[in-house]
Amino acid sequence: MRITDLLAPAAIELGVSVASKPEAIEKLISLHDGAGNLNDVEAYREAILAREAGGTTAIGEGMAIPHAKTDAVAKPALAAITVPEGVDYEAPDGQPSKLIFMIAAPSDGEVHLEVLARLMTMLMDVDWRNQLLEAKSADEFLKLIDDKEREKFPEEEPAEEAAAAAAPAAAAAEAADSDAIRILAVTACPTGIAHTYMAAEALDQQAGKMGISIKVETNGSGGAKNILTKEEIAACEGIIVAADKNVEMARFD
Repeated sequence: MRITDLLAPAAIELGVSVASKPEAIEKLISLHDGAGNLNDVEAYREAILAREAGGTTAIGEGMAIPHAKTDAVAKPALAAITVPEGVDYEAPDGQPSKLIFMIAAPSDGEVHLEVLARLMTMLMDVDWRNQLLEAKSADEFLKLIDDKEREKFPEEEPAEEAAAAAAPAAAAAEAADSDAIRILAVTACPTGIAHTYMAAEALDQQAGKMGISIKVETNGSGGAKNILTKEEIAACEGIIVAADKNVEMARFD
């Protein structure tokens, strides 16, 4: 499910000034309500606050992604605000949050996990985050997201466009000296949501800068994805485990 399918212009407000985390939460809930994404505003508010009581959804680096999965949601949706001056959202790095997305997910399914994973993969691009913060309109904000999604997830494009987007990667793979992936990695965090995918994207980016082939397995809340095979483990040169919880290690012996 694409971000642009879930985020309507009516649920975006840019250049917001909020004095506190509760005020930011209320602003985002009102955007969801105004866009027709909720069927019970109070129940949705309770679900959002219950999630925050279990630990802040601020990720750090100026971002927060509050979310709730509840029957109070009429349809899967996002709301977004930019806060130029930042707001204290109790981020683990102590930095004020300037870019905040709020996910509204129905009780059935795991759409909130899919959206979180996708958002985190995209938001690891600092330049792109800055472009979002500098957007002058909701349409410009959405266009930036659409362009980024097409870049990061070319497999969702029509066959001809996907083939063109994949061509550079295919050429690079063909030029490699060996079919073996040089580095394998596993990422996992206690909640299995944001930081799992932040770490995976950071490793991918750094490997690209260094010209090293890499495959990253993510141990998220929705289960392990991109699982490392026995053959890949036997053939690689090294393994990185970036985890804040137990992951299966015996396979690397």
